[in-house]
Amino acid sequence: MSPLVGTVLLVVFIALVVLVISRSIRIVPQATAGIVERFGRYHRTLNAGLNMVTPFVDRLRPLIDLREQVVSFPPQPVITRDNLVVGIDTVIYFQVTDPKAATYEIASYVAAVEQLTVTTLRNVVGGMDLETTLTSRDKINSELRKELDEATGRWGLRVSRVELKAIEPPASIQGSMEKQMRADRDKRAAILSAEGAKQSAILTAEGERQAAVLRARGEAEATVVRADAEATAQATRARGEAQAIATVFQAIHEGNPDQRLLAYKYLEMLPEIAQGGANKLWIVPSELGKALEGFGGLFNNANANDTATDAVRSRGGDPPDALPSSDGAGSITRLPL
Repeated sequence: MSPLVGTVLLVVFIALVVLVISRSIRIVPQATAGIVERFGRYHRTLNAGLNMVTPFVDRLRPLIDLREQVVSFPPQPVITRDNLVVGIDTVIYFQVTDPKAATYEIASYVAAVEQLTVTTLRNVVGGMDLETTLTSRDKINSELRKELDEATGRWGLRVSRVELKAIEPPASIQGSMEKQMRADRDKRAAILSAEGAKQSAILTAEGERQAAVLRARGEAEATVVRADAEATAQATRARGEAQAIATVFQAIHEGNPDQRLLAYKYLEMLPEIAQGGANKLWIVPSELGKALEGFGGLFNNANANDTATDAVRSRGGDPPDALPSSDGAGSITRLPL
């Protein structure tokens, strides 16, 4: 055998070994699984990591994603119990739990889930009217998830969640619903406005009543305080006048004045007494009357003396220094006036 033939055989052998090794080693990524078929039949399932298969005998099918998948379906027309057609958008969350069943039990589990969701949704919503459908999303979601989970269990799937994205009633029904909602809102607004006006009126009345009560209490207290102050002032003035009268009375008695001096002082005070607008009545003591009688007799004697003096002067004589009194008890000296 020539060296060239030996080299070619060696290269072919090395290439064959590399090919066998490459066909024997399979690396499966995380969260995926591989189905191995041997001579066209299911042999085993490859998990994540490094796996060995028999080359040229075993065949690895496309890897299956084991993560939770989200599938959104287009709006589906559904007829409600009151014969209204509504469009419903759904979102399905599911996960492959058995790669073998998902591969051999169903041809396309995504399409199967979609069609099963549409039929189940029509069955569930068909037993409800429009108003119940619009207000029972949670109930519809739970019933859909329950039905889909039971039906897809034999396919190696687990439906974890079903959500209704939108429920769109017909345009005419939407207009009627908007009018009804607007009327309800207007009604609630009118009721709230009336209640607010009522509460405002009640609070205003209560405030006015409390203010009136407080004003009345304040005026009553102010009147009482003014009356007490006026009484105190009057009592103080009365005590001052009493002390003044007592002081004057004591001074008068200590000075021991005669009746003529008292009469003269009273006459001096008459103009000041008359100046008061409230002086309607004057009280004159009896002693003062006697003093005024004597004071008047003094003035009468003085006038008589002046008359006699003028008569003597007219005759050319000297005027007398004194005249006898009217009662003959003595003489009265002439006072300058």
